[in-house]
Amino acid sequence: MKSLASLAQRNFDVLIIGSGLAGLTAALLLARGRRVAVLTKRELSDGASGWAQGGMAAVLAEGDTLEQHVNDTLIAGAGLCDLAATRSVIEGAPKAIAWLRTLGVAFSEDRAHPGELHLTREGGHSQRRIAHAADATGAVVQRTLIEQVRSSPNITVFECHMLVDLITDRQLRRAGNQCHGAHVLDVNSGAVATFSAAHTIVATGGAGKVYLYSTNPDTATGDGIAAAWRAGCRVSNMEFIQFHPTCLYHPYAKSFLISEAVRGEGGRLLLPDGTRFMPVHDARAELAPRDVVARAIDFEMKKHGLDCVYLDISHQSPAFLHEHFPNILQRCLELGIDITTQPIPVVPAAHYTCGGVLTDLAGRTDVANLYAIGETACTGLHGANRLASNSLVECVVLARATFEAIEATKTSEPSLAMALPAWDESRVTDADEAVVISHNWDELRRFMWNYVGIVRTTKRLERAAHRIALLRSEIQEFYAHFRVSRDLLELRNLVQVADLIVRSAQGRHESRGLHFSRDYPQTNAVALPTVLVPAAPDPSPPT
Repeated sequence: MKSLASLAQRNFDVLIIGSGLAGLTAALLLARGRRVAVLTKRELSDGASGWAQGGMAAVLAEGDTLEQHVNDTLIAGAGLCDLAATRSVIEGAPKAIAWLRTLGVAFSEDRAHPGELHLTREGGHSQRRIAHAADATGAVVQRTLIEQVRSSPNITVFECHMLVDLITDRQLRRAGNQCHGAHVLDVNSGAVATFSAAHTIVATGGAGKVYLYSTNPDTATGDGIAAAWRAGCRVSNMEFIQFHPTCLYHPYAKSFLISEAVRGEGGRLLLPDGTRFMPVHDARAELAPRDVVARAIDFEMKKHGLDCVYLDISHQSPAFLHEHFPNILQRCLELGIDITTQPIPVVPAAHYTCGGVLTDLAGRTDVANLYAIGETACTGLHGANRLASNSLVECVVLARATFEAIEATKTSEPSLAMALPAWDESRVTDADEAVVISHNWDELRRFMWNYVGIVRTTKRLERAAHRIALLRSEIQEFYAHFRVSRDLLELRNLVQVADLIVRSAQGRHESRGLHFSRDYPQTNAVALPTVLVPAAPDPSPPT
């Protein structure tokens, strides 16, 4: 791990903020001919990619077609998927998986056909097309990429370093619309340093921690989305927060996900008395898309006053469960639940941010030389509801497209790094009441869960907007007077993302995909994305 012993400006060809699958893929590709810095606010392995259990969707089996995969994605996306983005990612998916295999990623193979991948099926998919590594695909992929990144001589990794803000012409109060790098907090020392780069890629993941209950790691605080918004980038479709239907319900099971593949392999959702309820809600039953299943569980829990429902896969043999779901089986056993004989208690939880920074199909944002990829970005692939296992593939496909876009800018002569302003701490002091941060964080996550969750109303959104305005005022005052810390920066970003979610939800006067409003239960005939545009910067010169 590198530490910023000196506050001298650090210069790189490419600055990548985030160490999930998207960021590490981009780093490996770009490091072939450029000096790359990878920043991650904890350790390389602490992002959401490593938590992904299910797998990567791609047309790999005989009888499956690209058109079927595209159609399944469009159906799940409730009419809001961008067709060009959908085709681009799905056509690139087989190549993405093949590339990962060349790096040594050990996907599960079919016992009956050695050398061929074992493909499973998940909700919303009409075919078996999910390549996976048992039930820990993300962790296996991440371990492989991390080994490659650490051994690359052209990649410098900065762990425990967090984005404070992007440095753009907008921030510098000068003509132009380019990104030049970022100010970065060394979490261990508390120092803020300046990173300069010809190209900056934001790949910080989603914002699941804006909600009280989430399957996401603690790092998922919307840092890249909030920073890009402040830098002048548009955001799109932020109202579409996917709630995974089946998060393990147990006081000691922090954010543990029960994979979609459990339902794909025949798992049934039950009430406490053993009654199966999904066929009443949708003809596809447990294989319906996530938004449908999550709302059905939410409905049954509220109707019957339940703390959870149950997911039963015990009809499968113990040998099958040991082979396909070893990590789920082991974790449940640790908590006293034997999934070979007992149903699993589950509840919905915030899982994936379908919207994000608006980009083209090469990761370009509204700011020149600034790119966004992975869950941070909104390409239009996921529409109003992400189809299971499309996201990891999107990370690889878009990272490659961004690499190709940056490569196309290559010139014969290296450009000189611009001298950027150092971080100014001359008018701040150490925080005297850190309890303000923890109190505001808790309040934010609770009212977002209660007012901006699976089912919404106009009144609930108004209440959330009012509370967000009060919190933003308090946090901005705190930010202006005290030195930054990881907790303060994360809270600042979460409040900004919460504001974007609520504003987007207030502007959608219909129910579509993951956004369900009791006041607007109909679905409009025409599907339109939600696009928010940041205010223009103050034209006055800096004082």
